[in-house]
Amino acid sequence: MKIEFENHMISFNVQYGNAKKISIQLDTVGHITVKAPKEASEEMIMSVVGKHGKWILEQSQILEAARATPEAKEYQDEGKFLYLGKEYLLQELIQTGELSEEELKKELKKFYFAKCKKIVGERIKDYQAELRVKPKSIEVVESRTKWGSCSSDKKLTFNYRLAMAPVEVIDYVIIHELCHLLHMNHDRSFWRRLGSIMPDYKEKQDFLARHGEAMTL
Repeated sequence: MKIEFENHMISFNVQYGNAKKISIQLDTVGHITVKAPKEASEEMIMSVVGKHGKWILEQSQILEAARATPEAKEYQDEGKFLYLGKEYLLQELIQTGELSEEELKKELKKFYFAKCKKIVGERIKDYQAELRVKPKSIEVVESRTKWGSCSSDKKLTFNYRLAMAPVEVIDYVIIHELCHLLHMNHDRSFWRRLGSIMPDYKEKQDFLARHGEAMTL
């Protein structure tokens, strides 16, 4: 869902459940989740989000500033980087040789792009078959804010940094975007379908919320 507040567009996901009242949560990468009772109407949800619009924008700005100044990485043989949820020395992931820091960073990004493309390409096939959907295209991209996306014309994109996450977390993002081919919005039908394939998907969401900042170059 989306709502405009003080010339800013606030986008948020809605999770319906057994909550007694509507609550708003922001994860560490700025994704907004509204948890609402099953009987809550769209008007009620929009009203609550609107009332908290100023707080949401303030928190989003704080998170954006934090993301703009990530902890510096050590681009040397002993520098440590994530791959499939585990830490590796830089020299275990790519050939370091006599490359400069800028060249090492470039080569490491190529490594992640290639691995993400390979992993997504392999693992998406079974989930496509299970959900009986077929995207128009699949692309690996660079993004600061999204782990994956699905356009209205059925084109899927995945953030190359997903290669840093455990395989089951990558699976979650794959399933999430494939489910958007059936339900473009994060409505109850969307979350039910996603949960039917991956019942513990909230654990994967929590992982990205907790560790997303560390999954960077």
